[in-house]
Amino acid sequence: MTGPQNTVRIACLQTNSGNDFAANLETLSAMTREAAAGGAKFILSGEYVLMMDGSGRTMRERALEPDGEPALSEISALSRELGVWQLVGSLTLKSDDGRLLNRSFLVSAEGRVVATYDKIHMFDATLPSGTVIRESSAYRPGERAVIAQTPWGRLGMTVCYDLRFPQLYRTLAQRGATMLAIPSSFQRETGRAHWHVLLRARAIENAGFVIAPALCGDHPGKRMTYGHTLVIDPWGEVLADGGEAPGVVYADLDLARVEQVRAMLPSLGHDRPFAPPA
Repeated sequence: MTGPQNTVRIACLQTNSGNDFAANLETLSAMTREAAAGGAKFILSGEYVLMMDGSGRTMRERALEPDGEPALSEISALSRELGVWQLVGSLTLKSDDGRLLNRSFLVSAEGRVVATYDKIHMFDATLPSGTVIRESSAYRPGERAVIAQTPWGRLGMTVCYDLRFPQLYRTLAQRGATMLAIPSSFQRETGRAHWHVLLRARAIENAGFVIAPALCGDHPGKRMTYGHTLVIDPWGEVLADGGEAPGVVYADLDLARVEQVRAMLPSLGHDRPFAPPA
């Protein structure tokens, strides 16, 4: 394999996914074609991109097979046809123990699944409005961090609520990740308060590109997501913000910027052991 390419045009697909699998897949395909026509070679979508409903029962009844079918073969064929890499933010899959899996897929331009990641941190929270969400009651958490090789460098794969656990991103960056993917369906209430600042912090702390494709708008089951897909450079500058409406969000990444910033501020190598407080 040749060395990584220094520059790439990426596209994030900001969708208002609902609970109609066929309609969601059609939207994903159409937006992927639009992004490829716009010059993107790496195309990323949000969490729950093919099925989003606030009802846990609906999510369970409409979960895909453990191998990602019938979605994954169509997505792989699209990558082959267009010659693009895709990060499918997450699919809801059945598992062998009755719980669901929230799994992210990285698909190469040859249509091959080169990496998968199961969301580690479960969103168990009470929102300011009083809405209670207990992701752990239905989903089986992942147990392993994942870094995948792409033509442009190493990609650390995470999903949504993982964003609030900085130790995960530091581990990924210290193991060589130069890009950090955070596909999300961030709640509107918490998004307004925390989304931009947390994503910028992860980019700054780890001197890497943060790529966060997100769902937007109102969804079935009284679920509301924040949108504002973000692409952030290693210095913390926002390169693109998708706002609140569906659309294709482009950004041009210069991966040499990661090495420049890490050389100026080499904090990833400055960790020191310390004893916890008494």
